[in-house]
Amino acid sequence: MGFIKRLCSCLFLYLFVNVVQAEQYVVGAQNIEYFPHYDFTSKVDKGVGWAILEAFSDASGHEFVYLDMPVRRLQIELNKGNVDFVYPDNPRWNSKGTTLGEKTFSNPVAYTLSGTLVRSEDIGKGIDFVKKLAIPQGFTPVKWQNRLDANLLTLVPLEKTYNAISLLQQKEVDAVDLEYHVGKYFTQSYPQLGPFSVDVTLPFIDVPFLLSTLRHPDVIEELNLFLENNQKLITSIYEQYDISLPDALIEKFRKEQMVNKEDVWKPL
Repeated sequence: MGFIKRLCSCLFLYLFVNVVQAEQYVVGAQNIEYFPHYDFTSKVDKGVGWAILEAFSDASGHEFVYLDMPVRRLQIELNKGNVDFVYPDNPRWNSKGTTLGEKTFSNPVAYTLSGTLVRSEDIGKGIDFVKKLAIPQGFTPVKWQNRLDANLLTLVPLEKTYNAISLLQQKEVDAVDLEYHVGKYFTQSYPQLGPFSVDVTLPFIDVPFLLSTLRHPDVIEELNLFLENNQKLITSIYEQYDISLPDALIEKFRKEQMVNKEDVWKPL
């Protein structure tokens, strides 16, 4: 009986510790419709990043509450402590008011290919063709900065992704700086739009989406272990949302557009 009592006590202590450690956290999220990567305004399916974080939530016991807000407010609210995490985030992005050295970033939650979406008939016309570029409001067009500094390009920031693609359809802009899967989702959802393509001779970049925090590096460490140890599950979630890895996509587009490897766009 003494052994059983000690065993029950240890089991109770184990369960109690895990209940205490499992907490509720607020994730500050971009309020942009950027599906299949994310749409935190949705009450149903919030996208692949949300699905992976929810799988981690199920495994860890931590509960995530998602608070969508304008992109430029995210770092402000993180600094104030009103949100515990920001998603998506990346150290390459311009985070005014936050010291990057103070932030802890997770390993990639989702992989992206942010490229230059053009009308199919405009593929191969070159970078000088792009005079007006639509871009999601609050995004930083890093890969276009040199041309912006030289006054060779006009940006058209838009809050709604659909509006950006519609302007491309109407030839009001020459291109859209957009993640490939997002463009694919919108053209599939609205057949009147397109056809559009990511031109591999124009600026593109593969920037993974990460979870960031100022105050909870221990949870980031847990998430990293979850991502590392559940590759099969993560791959199945990518497949569910039809997410392909950037290198494979670039090679696919290069062959479709019959572009030589040396002509694929490279950052200066």
